[in-house]
Amino acid sequence: MAAEAMPLQLVTGESKDLDEVMDVMASAFDPHFGEAWTRSQCAGILPLSGVQLVLARNEHEVCGFSLLRTVADEAELLLLAVSQDSQRQGIGGALLNHFIDHGRQANLARLHLEVRDGNPAVAMYQAFGFEEEGRRRKYYTGRDGSQHDALTMALKI
Repeated sequence: MAAEAMPLQLVTGESKDLDEVMDVMASAFDPHFGEAWTRSQCAGILPLSGVQLVLARNEHEVCGFSLLRTVADEAELLLLAVSQDSQRQGIGGALLNHFIDHGRQANLARLHLEVRDGNPAVAMYQAFGFEEEGRRRKYYTGRDGSQHDALTMALKI
């Protein structure tokens, strides 16, 4: 009888987890679009008040993560990434649901996020009730100099 796969676990991450976070980041974000954060950006924000790193672990590794920041009665999803070989398995949805649950448990009024226009994740965010509120023209710059708009989205809770 085959052993059952370990279910996905969402756990709080720390600075010591940045190697795994950066591995996921490299897999998840195509450098053409300029969406990924650098290690120093991640390391710099982690110690700030209200910032939380959530790791999605399967039986072998960290396969996804989210980074969020809570300020006053709102929270922002700064990053959400799932490694390429783990995409379309509900991991992104689990991380997004965790973010929404965090907002509800903390009695927050609104949740925000920003996503590149054309990113397939836009459909997931919409399915969870996020609505487009604005557009930041030429917000992302890829390695080749190409520029891409960002959509700002929000969920009232």
